[in-house]
Amino acid sequence: MAVSGRLAEAQKHLKTYIAAHPSSAEAHFLLGYVLFRMEKPKESLAEFTAGAAYRRPDANDLKVVASDYVLLKDFADADKWFTAVVTEQPLDADGWYLLGRTQYNEEEFAKSIKSFRRALTLRPRYLEAENNLGLALSEANQKAAAQQIFETAIEWQGETPRDAQPFLNLGTLLVESHDNEKALPYLQKAVALAPDNPKAHEELGKAYTATGKLEQAQSELEEAVKLVPESSSLHYKLGQMYRRRGFADLAQKEFNTCEQLNSTHSSTETPNPPK
Repeated sequence: MAVSGRLAEAQKHLKTYIAAHPSSAEAHFLLGYVLFRMEKPKESLAEFTAGAAYRRPDANDLKVVASDYVLLKDFADADKWFTAVVTEQPLDADGWYLLGRTQYNEEEFAKSIKSFRRALTLRPRYLEAENNLGLALSEANQKAAAQQIFETAIEWQGETPRDAQPFLNLGTLLVESHDNEKALPYLQKAVALAPDNPKAHEELGKAYTATGKLEQAQSELEEAVKLVPESSSLHYKLGQMYRRRGFADLAQKEFNTCEQLNSTHSSTETPNPPK
C-alpha cells in the first residue's frame, strides 16, 4: 500500500477510536500528525487544539503544530511554536534547524544565521543546516562567507554526493557574481543530481546564456518549462531565447502562453524544493 493509502487508513482508524474515546489526547495528537503528513494543516491544528484540552502538547507535538503553520505560510506562528520547542528542548538540533528555516522565510536573516549555527554546534556536519546557513549569509550580503559555506557542504558529501542544493546554491551565487564559467560545473552537477528541479535547469540556462552557449541554454529552459508549465516567467524567458536564436514563431507562442498565464495570476517564481 502506498504511503497516501496508509495515511488514509490510519486517519480512518483514529477517527473511529476518537469517536469512542474523545478525551484521548494521544489519539488527537496522533491524528494531528497523520493529517500533517497528508498536508491538511488546518485539520491537523484542529486535532492538536482538541487534544490540548486534555493534555499539554509536548515539544514533539509542538514541532508538528509549528510545521502546520509553515504549510499555511503563517511564519509568525511557526516561529512562536518552534521557539517553544527549542526552549523546552534546547539540545534539539532539528528544532533549531526548523526555527532557522522559519526565520529565513520571515527574512530575519541574522536570527536564522544564529539558529543554523546552533544546530551545527549540536550536530556537526548537519548538511541541511550548513547549506541553509549559506543561504542566510548570502541574503545578509555576506557573499564570501556564503560561498565558503556552500563549498564546505559540497566537500562533506565526498565523491558520491546526493544533495543537489549546495551545488545549486553555489552555482547560483557565482552566476549572480558574473563568474559564469566557474558556475557551470556546479549547476551541471545540480541538474544531474536533481533532474526534476526546475530551478536547477533555469540557473544552468542562465549560465549557458552568459557564456554564449545558447543551444544548451535553450535546452535547459525547455526542460524547466516542461517541469513547471504554469510558470509565466519561464515561458517568457524561453520566448526571449527563441527570439534571440531566430525562432520567431516559437517565441511568439511562448509570449502568448505567458500572457494567458499572467491573466490567471500564475506564479512568476520557479520552485526549488527547500531543505
